[in-house]
Amino acid sequence: MKNIYRDKTINMMSEADVGSNVRLAGWVENIRDHGGVSFIDLRDMYGVMQIVMRDTSLLEGIVKEQAISVEGLVEHRDEETYNPKIPTGTIELEAHSVDILGRVYSQVPFEIMTSKEVREDVRLKYRYLDLRNEKVKNNILFRSKVIRHIRHKMEDMGFVEIQTPILCASSPEGARDYIVPSRRFKGKFYALPQAPQQYKQLLMVSGFDKYFQIAPCFRDEDARADRSPGEFYQLDFEMSFATQEDVFRVGEEVLTDVFTEFAPEGYTVTQAPYPVISYRDAMLKYGSDKPDLRNPLIIIDLSEFFQRCTFKPFHGLTVRAIVIHERLTKGQHEKLLKYAQGIGMGGLGYLEVLDDGSYKGPIDKFIPEDMKDELKSKTDLKIGDTIFFIADKEMQASLYAGQIRTELGVRLDLIEKNAYRFCYINDFPMYELDPETEKIGFTHNPFSMPQGGLEALMTKDPLDILAYQYDIVCNGVELSSGAVRNHDMQIMEKAFEIAGYSKDVLEKKFGALYTAFQFGAPPHAGMAPGVDRMIMLLRNEENIREVIAFPMNGNGQDLMCGAPGDVTEQQLRDVHLTPDDIAESYGITMTSSAKSASDSEEEKASGTVEITDEVIEYVGILGKLELSDEEKEKSKKDLTEMLEYVGKLGELDTSNVEPMSHTFPVSNVMRQDVVSNGDDRENMLKNAPQRNDEAYIVPETF
Repeated sequence: MKNIYRDKTINMMSEADVGSNVRLAGWVENIRDHGGVSFIDLRDMYGVMQIVMRDTSLLEGIVKEQAISVEGLVEHRDEETYNPKIPTGTIELEAHSVDILGRVYSQVPFEIMTSKEVREDVRLKYRYLDLRNEKVKNNILFRSKVIRHIRHKMEDMGFVEIQTPILCASSPEGARDYIVPSRRFKGKFYALPQAPQQYKQLLMVSGFDKYFQIAPCFRDEDARADRSPGEFYQLDFEMSFATQEDVFRVGEEVLTDVFTEFAPEGYTVTQAPYPVISYRDAMLKYGSDKPDLRNPLIIIDLSEFFQRCTFKPFHGLTVRAIVIHERLTKGQHEKLLKYAQGIGMGGLGYLEVLDDGSYKGPIDKFIPEDMKDELKSKTDLKIGDTIFFIADKEMQASLYAGQIRTELGVRLDLIEKNAYRFCYINDFPMYELDPETEKIGFTHNPFSMPQGGLEALMTKDPLDILAYQYDIVCNGVELSSGAVRNHDMQIMEKAFEIAGYSKDVLEKKFGALYTAFQFGAPPHAGMAPGVDRMIMLLRNEENIREVIAFPMNGNGQDLMCGAPGDVTEQQLRDVHLTPDDIAESYGITMTSSAKSASDSEEEKASGTVEITDEVIEYVGILGKLELSDEEKEKSKKDLTEMLEYVGKLGELDTSNVEPMSHTFPVSNVMRQDVVSNGDDRENMLKNAPQRNDEAYIVPETF
């Protein structure tokens, strides 16, 4: 689009423009002075163009990273100065005039073109500068192309894009909610959706057949390399009258299409149908419910074998084994043992098969000769192989074996190169036992249909019940979770009852869904591949923050805009979150506690507190706890004693206690409006034993 700043963008420039007067706009990427002639590399979003200034006065006032507009004549470059790295490498613009559109008033904190080498906290603080880096910018442009492609693909498959609410009701879905206080309804809160779970199911009840959206999700959970703290995006889709296999077909078609279209050159992609691995088999063979199928190593279960073996340290334990087709050096064994100990293992037993067929290793002498033949048969051991043994309780043995498998794959360079290997993991347990509380809870998604339906819930041990739940995994990264939904009220009530939720809680927390299912809910199923993780894999980035335009840091902070940040007392009053409002919401009566800055010290110390049953109930809801009557009474007693103790502290006579000195102004966390000014420097230093002007003199310690 031609305007007063530019006639065209740099990517539109070509040798066909030679001899034409053209105006371009962009940022000054580099300045080179060649004595009488100066050169500028001008960068816009689309490319880079060399600007030559034979009139060096045009360079006056221009510095790197300024936004400028340049008008001049397009010329051929001298052949020896061609730059094959850029599309405009055979032409240049001889500047006739330059206008500075956006000045640089402060020193740019880092070199734009090498910003990926800068400390992450600095990059995130100046993310708008970091995004000028071509590699960083291209990740975001790539993301846009992938999302556009996904939308077209879903529409071609008959899915309808529908946006669901961002302000919704809080519900126990696994992670912590971000909550938003209501201004109009005192003491009430919205929550940001952890996923559009209830809404997409309600759309199915509404009669929509196939729904999707690129959905923002909000979860108050810690960051990982493949998980952004706070928020993320997923391709959320749901289908009516659909089975698990129907969802599998859609997931395969979409992901194979996207990865085939956008994979780096030379990469191979798993084609449909994807391998389907049960959760149990995944933990047994790969030691993970997120197996990386590029790694050819398979874990073998030898528990039964070692129960019959005379090697007593393995008796009563789950024993897993991994075979590699090579022998390690002593140094390699030592490093692997150190790794094993670093992840918590007591050791790492192994055997090597020598050229004469005999065995060598720390546990060789403890295995009878007649059982070695059986071991060879069970594990397909060959000359030159090494077999490692991992023994522990079942779950821990699986996890350790999975970590050793991954480490061996990396150390021995066994991981398949340039490949995206997909699989489905299904048949997850419906319930799990909390080892601390010994209570049964949902393993995965509480809205999933149990395999076997109501009969299984009524007759089976809950820990033996499987769910119609499934994940998509690619290269060891969980890309998606999904499930066949529980659309039957009777089955839902029983499923939640087993997990400790009464019918009243079900109606209160999932009221809309519970009510809707009384009006002919269809069978439905869906899943939600993570968009951020898809982009991260396709761009071969190790950290998910590299594919998000404005990411938070690992602590959930926006270093650029300063979130989370403070709010004013007026903002707290607007949403009823002043100290008095909070006390009232807990059912606590503070008859004379710090209600205004003019209250006397005696009044502030004489607040009376009553812990009611409503307070305990509210505390339980906040903590997502189901308290027994005995626990409620104990909590009431403990809270009452704590508040009485606080009251007694308030009665202490501190009139003769010298107040603390503060260098800076301070305020009580509960009274941000009451600020104590800091002491002046002279008063702070008045008793210093050794003083030099306005500083203490302290002993040299280093």
